[in-house]
Amino acid sequence: MTPADVSSAIARAVGVREVPLTCVGAGLYGSPVALRMGLDPEGVAERVREEPGILGVETSGGFLTVSVGVAETVQSVLDEGDAYGRAEVPRGGWADRPRIFENPGFRVRYAYARAVAVGRRARDLGLRGGTAEGLRGEELAVVGALGDFPGRAAQAERERDASALMKCLERLADAFHGVYERCPALPQGDEKPGAVHEARVTLAKAARIALGNGLKMIGETPRERI
Repeated sequence: MTPADVSSAIARAVGVREVPLTCVGAGLYGSPVALRMGLDPEGVAERVREEPGILGVETSGGFLTVSVGVAETVQSVLDEGDAYGRAEVPRGGWADRPRIFENPGFRVRYAYARAVAVGRRARDLGLRGGTAEGLRGEELAVVGALGDFPGRAAQAERERDASALMKCLERLADAFHGVYERCPALPQGDEKPGAVHEARVTLAKAARIALGNGLKMIGETPRERI
């Protein structure tokens, strides 16, 4: 499920057109809708749990935390593709140089190039991406940033300022660099390809989609090599 799907599910449960929604973790979304509308949170949660694609709903002080799952979050990015998080965002961007990690623009562009490279090398090895099951640790930070991406793009459109989206891209890039360097998507040495590699290849593909979409939205052409 995309964040928009989650928002729609909650909106149907409370009978309104839209509700506030924030990504609060990997495959987790929070909404204060019950508190704001003066509704019984457990009653709202029960109705949301009946919606297709919802794995669970917890309540705390009128705040709903909706779980849609890690693998499902990643799959939603793949399903949406170029449409994932798309919004009319004002032009933004970072300096092209220096091309070092201290430059956030370089980190974002290089993360995109690295994600593309993972897909290219995986194809060369005949390694297909699989479901993003079993992701953990640093990998979940990437999933969380992916889930946050559409909301930040919408915020940038609403505020007529690309800053919120750019900060999200930086967080996604930083998370992906950590995974790329410490959680290899491709087998190392004599290691046999397995489900963990397939999941990481899929995660890299999702990161590539979101990073590419974000760069295009702020007026940049994503580069496959830097």
